[in-house]
Amino acid sequence: MEIWGGIECTINRVGDKYMDQLEYAGHYDREGDLDLLAGLGIKKLRYPVLWERHQPEKDQTIDWTLTSERLTRLRDLKVEPIVGLVHHGSGPSYVNISDESFATGLAEYAGHVATAFPWIQYYTPVNEPLTTARFCGLYGIWYPHGLNARTFLRILMNECKATVLSMQAIRKVNPDARLVQTEDMGRTHSTPKLRYQADFENQRRWLSLDLLCGKVDETHPLYPYLLKNGITPEDISFFQENLCPPDVIGINHYLTSERYLDDRLHIYPEHTHGGNGRHQYADVEVIRVGCARPYGPYRILKEVWNRYKIPTAITEVHLHCTREEQMRWFNTVLKDARRLKKEGADIVAVTPWALLGSFGWNCLLRQECGDYEAGVFDVSSGVPRATALSTLILQASSGLRLKHPLLKQKGWWEREARILYHKTIPLGAAGKETPGPILLIIADSGAMAGTFSRLCELRNIPYQIVSREQLQLTSKSDLAALLPGREILGIVDAGEFLLSNQGAGSGKEADLNVIRKSSNLAALAKSCNVKMMTFSKDPLTEHHVMLQNPKILMIRTSLFSHEEYEATSNTSSRRVKWLTFTSTDIRELLNCALDLMQDDERGVWHLINPKQNYHPALTGTSDSIRAHRL
Repeated sequence: MEIWGGIECTINRVGDKYMDQLEYAGHYDREGDLDLLAGLGIKKLRYPVLWERHQPEKDQTIDWTLTSERLTRLRDLKVEPIVGLVHHGSGPSYVNISDESFATGLAEYAGHVATAFPWIQYYTPVNEPLTTARFCGLYGIWYPHGLNARTFLRILMNECKATVLSMQAIRKVNPDARLVQTEDMGRTHSTPKLRYQADFENQRRWLSLDLLCGKVDETHPLYPYLLKNGITPEDISFFQENLCPPDVIGINHYLTSERYLDDRLHIYPEHTHGGNGRHQYADVEVIRVGCARPYGPYRILKEVWNRYKIPTAITEVHLHCTREEQMRWFNTVLKDARRLKKEGADIVAVTPWALLGSFGWNCLLRQECGDYEAGVFDVSSGVPRATALSTLILQASSGLRLKHPLLKQKGWWEREARILYHKTIPLGAAGKETPGPILLIIADSGAMAGTFSRLCELRNIPYQIVSREQLQLTSKSDLAALLPGREILGIVDAGEFLLSNQGAGSGKEADLNVIRKSSNLAALAKSCNVKMMTFSKDPLTEHHVMLQNPKILMIRTSLFSHEEYEATSNTSSRRVKWLTFTSTDIRELLNCALDLMQDDERGVWHLINPKQNYHPALTGTSDSIRAHRL
């Protein structure tokens, strides 16, 4: 089983505005991205050659220069591209996804791509056609903002027809070209009253793949639904006469892919309320409901394999969460895929998705940029930085069992923390967790200790908080005696941080006692080969601590001061404007710092609020903290 990779590359349309994920990520302007991705050991990369970007005007001559350079570089790196032509898009402005112009137009463009790059073997003409049709035609979120079944089905039929015609055009140039058809795949659960709606949605989820495989005819459960909503027998017979089964089915499964429908509206917030014209109900993620359990990746994949018996890949694995939760989710999906393959299913690959992160999925890509979610690389500073996920991807690419201390703990989706609704309904006994390494936190103030403990509990990081008064460590044996029988994940020195009421460079005199204690702790961490994170209290303390342990992670920030100072690096002097942070920002700050620690970062890092102009693509779009290395 291979490990593939993918970069979030959506170009979607809202009104007359096109939004390009890779423009926000800065990928078009960086030559070295592909070398970084290839360094993960991936065999294939889902890579965009999108219609909207390459041919925004009808009949214009396509400039392949940049794309040719990138695809050639992938070839040199021995990473095979899986070329996507439309990714959650509706095509350029001169076509309409609701009529025939989309299908014929995409097929023509696909022929151009195949002619320019005849060596490419793998294609995804339309990513997630069913999901895109729902967002464009049923929910009104993306252009053309339809809100009914007729528009939804017409868009879906056009997308699937476009896929068939595109593969025909591609195979005229390269008869061996292979179709990798991706689709979001979940399952709908419900209360007994809404079982009929759940059954309908569980049939509907197969529709795009059923059409391509020629499975839709008069005997199909949704045949009457299609005819009722304007789809003709001739529309359906096209797919029976032009069979185009995928060579590989690509399944994109997220924690939000499985839904729960509940007619008890009073339990749920108003924004979850909806209906089908017959009943009103709430539509929420099943993972958030205490009275139901999701199928999960293993059972979903097994359903797909049993239905089609076609080689299957998981083509998107991603979670917007803290670092260890991202690692746990990838590990969960990888283990399920390997288990199913052992049982005889032809599972060909698992794909870590959004390698460069993504922008705006918190608002379903309805506005420019939006919040940034880091992936295997974090590009929030404009330069890709490998996260702890990269080590796991390398292990997976080598066929190894994934190893990381925090994989011993359960992800939030396996704990009671997942439940927002029906909390009083028992879930049954949960399996015991294997005790993992402990994060030792040195914190004197109640605010700092309380914030750290709450975050560690939310993130399921085993921890112990020790005050300066409790701490009398001078040797490795003292450290072992403090936590008998437990491995130490790392040390966080937050002592005196909030009490100092200052950030690095605030101009206040350094406390020599603080310098001594912080330096001794840094030296002890170095001698014990334990990673350590601390917070800059003043320039002098920072200097002495870094002398004792150059591998330490030093966090610079200012929670209280609103001053300017000269921050000096080896090569330049720069002015830094400090912002006044709120208590919410303290939590974001510490979350970001913990992520950096999981990523094994070292040296001095300056954490800022993105409302500062640190990156033009991200300015003012999020309240989360961003990291800059000095």
